[in-house]
Amino acid sequence: MLQITLCLLALALAGAARAENLTEESSLRLQATWIGQTKRPFSAPYTGTNSLVPEREFSRIFTSTLYAGWRLGPDTELYVNPEAALGVPLSRLTGLGGFTNNEIARTSGPDLRFYRARLFLRHTWGLGGETEWLESGQNQLAGKADVNRVVLTVGNLSAIDIFDANAYSHEPRRQFINWSLVTHGAWDFPADARGYTWGAAVEYLSAGWTLRAGRFMQPKESNGLPLNTRILDSYGDVAELERDYSVAGRQGTLRLLAFRNVAPMGDFRSAIDNAPNTGGIPDLSIGRQRRSKVGAGLSIEQRLAEHAGAFLRASLHDGKTETYAFTEIDRSLSGGVVVEGALWGSAGDSAGIAFARNGLSSAHRDYLSRGGLGFFLGDGRLNYRPEQIIESFFSRQLAKAFWASLDYQRIRNPGYNADRTGPVEVWSIRLHTEF
Repeated sequence: MLQITLCLLALALAGAARAENLTEESSLRLQATWIGQTKRPFSAPYTGTNSLVPEREFSRIFTSTLYAGWRLGPDTELYVNPEAALGVPLSRLTGLGGFTNNEIARTSGPDLRFYRARLFLRHTWGLGGETEWLESGQNQLAGKADVNRVVLTVGNLSAIDIFDANAYSHEPRRQFINWSLVTHGAWDFPADARGYTWGAAVEYLSAGWTLRAGRFMQPKESNGLPLNTRILDSYGDVAELERDYSVAGRQGTLRLLAFRNVAPMGDFRSAIDNAPNTGGIPDLSIGRQRRSKVGAGLSIEQRLAEHAGAFLRASLHDGKTETYAFTEIDRSLSGGVVVEGALWGSAGDSAGIAFARNGLSSAHRDYLSRGGLGFFLGDGRLNYRPEQIIESFFSRQLAKAFWASLDYQRIRNPGYNADRTGPVEVWSIRLHTEF
């Protein structure tokens, strides 16, 4: 009933602001998403503390987000997003680098929880020249803006709201849902256990290219919910250069991302060296201290035809320290194709197929092979092989604001372990509405 009430409220308040080319002074939108997953049994000679269990499993999640925005002045906007969520993950959210459902949070449980997802200000300085029209959307008020401009965003948000906004693989509520396909798998982006943080980002936009940079808070503890407000001592820095281009008249975008995280992290080699003092099993929780992690990512999106596009991502980091806020992937290569339903006469439909190949650093492998536990991984031993994922989906628009999707994932070497090669097969049904 809560979702229905919010939907009606959103329609009533926001309906008058949808006129074409009307500058919005306020906006109210809503999304609701339900995903049910089932994992088929697979063969495994052994199962550890943090393994993907080999038995059949079922998972369910629900999220609902209210997107409210107000224009405080000609160039300043305020946005707030209350959110509700519940979720029961597969295998207690362990046993994979590329987990099967990006909608599920590490704080999820079977009961619906309410919290604030975002609360941020956006200010724009126009630099003159030509103007463009910004369409109304979630956390975007419709209006004109200079093509050349500087945008400052400050507050409570997700770092991937601003960075790595790949058009074909970024939105798990409408596109691919595996963690390693939503953004750079090896970008340990700063976030609390729900995926949000506090910080600031500045963007310089010009015709055909954009430069952006930001600093964000890290959690107090690895994958924890409370954030460390000492942003000069513990932080995640990220910078991205974006360039538009054209190939044979088809639009494309290239993005280069670099990041540096500083936080009290455990070090794999230090944990291994200290293992004789901890019963022979390396333990990251002993000897945590202020350390840094650096990495980079390349992202390409390319329009292939009028109703089809492709993406490619590659990312890696130094692999010395534990995962602090995202997932246990130290290097990743992913890519895929998305086709729009207009190709078969149903404009609201879409379909896609993608792959991801995720890997670990040598230090990370050695740590796991000696029985060490990460936040997500730990089979007790490790016969290393890269984790390989194939995902495909078909999304059908059943009504003006309602989509139903069928999703299939096939995973080999879950948790990077060739002894538990699988393949693991996961089927998902996704129901999504947005107004």
